[in-house]
Amino acid sequence: MQYECVDRGDIAHVRNQHADYRKPLEAVDAETLGIEAAETVERFLSHRPNHRPTPLRSLPALARELGIGAVHLKDEGFRLGLGSFKALGGAYAVIRLVLEAAEARLGRPVAIAELHSPEVAKISAAMTFGCATDGNHGRSVAQGAQLVRARSVIFVHGGVSDARVAAIARYGAVMERVAGTYDDSVAEAARVCEANGWTVVSDTSWPGYERIPGLVMQGYTAIFREALEKLPEAPTHVFIQAGVGGIAAAAAGYLANRYGEARPTFVVVDPARAACIFETARQGKPVKIAHGEPTVMAMLECYEPSQVAWRVLSRVADAFMTVEEETAVEVMNLLARPFDHDPVVVAGESGGAGLAGLLVAARDAGMRAAIGLDVHSRVLLVITEGATDPDRYRELVGLTPGDIAIAGK
Repeated sequence: MQYECVDRGDIAHVRNQHADYRKPLEAVDAETLGIEAAETVERFLSHRPNHRPTPLRSLPALARELGIGAVHLKDEGFRLGLGSFKALGGAYAVIRLVLEAAEARLGRPVAIAELHSPEVAKISAAMTFGCATDGNHGRSVAQGAQLVRARSVIFVHGGVSDARVAAIARYGAVMERVAGTYDDSVAEAARVCEANGWTVVSDTSWPGYERIPGLVMQGYTAIFREALEKLPEAPTHVFIQAGVGGIAAAAAGYLANRYGEARPTFVVVDPARAACIFETARQGKPVKIAHGEPTVMAMLECYEPSQVAWRVLSRVADAFMTVEEETAVEVMNLLARPFDHDPVVVAGESGGAGLAGLLVAARDAGMRAAIGLDVHSRVLLVITEGATDPDRYRELVGLTPGDIAIAGK
């Protein structure tokens, strides 16, 4: 299989030429990431007391600067009090799993309105949920467990900051440090949970373990359902960042279900220092890459793709690219000090990686041509996290999140 790959200096991108490209999604993925599934997520969210659709922001001055028609940002820094899109995935999966356990135990359908009933609460109190995390997914799982009065045990590797560990522990989670990388913590979480009879709620998948990561991805479809309800016109292009690939696959799968052959051009963005999805696309099969120098985009520092996510992306993603460290930091500062009257946005180190991809693509004539980016293009992006590590944000931007909030008023 031959891939058209461009790699010159700080620009690397590859078009999808996988044998499955443009084939229909597998039935399970089409159902998991479909329109009805997104509506189910919305019904579950309606029972969360702090649920509000996150802001969709338009940046016309940035669009003019980049020579495109429109830039729209879905700002997940306001999601469910966690400051990250991952608030939608782990907690949603935990709640679904509790209700399913209750149905099995009680022998009848159990509605979400019964979540805090004495019968269901007795069942959930006996459950323990575990996962590995770089920070945000673990907070979501811990929050979900707290909501249903279950126990959570969260595994973090050495690169996770103390601030992020403390943010997870606030939800009552037992924290376990693991030597090595994120992938090492995934393996340890799976081992310990299996040994103890706990439920692993991972945002990545492996052979024999797909349904729960599918539920996590299903939770993310709420982002795109909300965005499409507010956009004045359908997007022509979508740039979404990838770690293990979950949010990218959720977006691409939902858009494919929604628009079919008329779906927007979809570009997956990886950190150059942790480009497991990019390398998987380049080689045409799931690839575990070597651990190298850490990336500033810490929430995307993953070295092995989710197999479920790749199965989706191999069919419905159009291109894959990498971005460098300095571009990610440039985006944080650009959003904090925007062009003209564009809105101020707080984006964490990983939160603006999709926008970093757009900057790289828009500034390169060859890549613009390859993906059809022009003055009429309408681009949808997701700010996947706010300043989830405020000290790191201040170090990279020179302002605190509070300073940014005041400036934006």
